[in-house]
Amino acid sequence: MNDLRKTLAQTKTITFDCYGTLIDWKGGLAQSFRELFGRTVEGRIDELFGLYVEVEATVEGGPYRPYRDVLSKVAARLGSELGMPLSEKRAQALASMLPGWPPFPDTNEALTRLKRSFRLGVLSNIDRDLFAGTARQFPIEFDFVITAQDVRAYKPSQAHFRRMLETHGPKQSVLHVAQSLYHDGKPCGELDLAYAWINRYKQVNDTAIRPIAEFPDLISLARLADGEE
Repeated sequence: MNDLRKTLAQTKTITFDCYGTLIDWKGGLAQSFRELFGRTVEGRIDELFGLYVEVEATVEGGPYRPYRDVLSKVAARLGSELGMPLSEKRAQALASMLPGWPPFPDTNEALTRLKRSFRLGVLSNIDRDLFAGTARQFPIEFDFVITAQDVRAYKPSQAHFRRMLETHGPKQSVLHVAQSLYHDGKPCGELDLAYAWINRYKQVNDTAIRPIAEFPDLISLARLADGEE
């Protein structure tokens, strides 16, 4: 934790992943599964999460396509696996549900606190219009947002981070905060960028990625930055 305190002393900009870090990705996605497929999927939610992550990574690993299209393809695949095929229009509905996924209970207080002392940015695997819907749920305006649409690539590509460092660096003044070791920790490690892990799901880090600090939620980081912990 002492390393993080030293880092915060020179940090001017904090960047965040959005979905899974600020937004309750699992809760929102579970509700979307229910809306798409009905309550009969209740006992298969964990299975659907696993399949969602697998299919999404495969689609994002191919040629760039808008995130709306990624979501549509993932929804269609899930329907096929469940034996509940979705029409093209129904598969596209998943994207329209995403802006309604709620923030974690601590997110808005944490953002309000951090905004007092730092520039705040978002690096997200999203389309700009979808993020604009999500952003209405936050009490602050971010200083900048870099999306997959802007860089035409998906994390764990380094593209979001390189764009951020080119336009909002230098590296020594930036701390990245995120839940995903794979999507965010990996490129941060490759670029030697300070990374704080928000481990909301109590995961075990069995990777070679070494965050500068680990927190159970975002408010814990905000309190430390305020000198409360």
